[in-house]
Amino acid sequence: MDIAERNYHLKLQEMCDCYLETDFRKQMQGMLGTADADLEENAVKFLSLAIMYSLTEKARKLSLKKKDGEVTVIMKGDAKVSLPAPSPALFDKMSEIIRAILHIEEDKGELPLSLGLRSGDVELQIKVKRKPGQEKVKIKFPG
Repeated sequence: MDIAERNYHLKLQEMCDCYLETDFRKQMQGMLGTADADLEENAVKFLSLAIMYSLTEKARKLSLKKKDGEVTVIMKGDAKVSLPAPSPALFDKMSEIIRAILHIEEDKGELPLSLGLRSGDVELQIKVKRKPGQEKVKIKFPG
């Protein structure tokens, strides 16, 4: 059976698979300062790279936050590590994609997200929160 239209969940899994053999952090860094010509494609790519990097570094949590137009990306494992931050427009699209995958329309929500990867499935816990001037996406990893 063919899937007529690839959805965001499938695109995210495909992007994770596509970049599996690369240097995730270097790829994220390379995306900075480039024009957001294909915002949707770049949002899925950045999100997949951030997730894969966090998984390989055995992080417990990945926090993406936009406050007053400034974006920060923090990975927490044994230590706190700042990752390259996307543009505000790219962050907005990533947040929109996560919300669409999980069907979260309210300002706050928390749901699991299962990603099928080559080596098996990984279960992520996603938490989103939005209020005036601020938005957060937090991803908790297994283990």
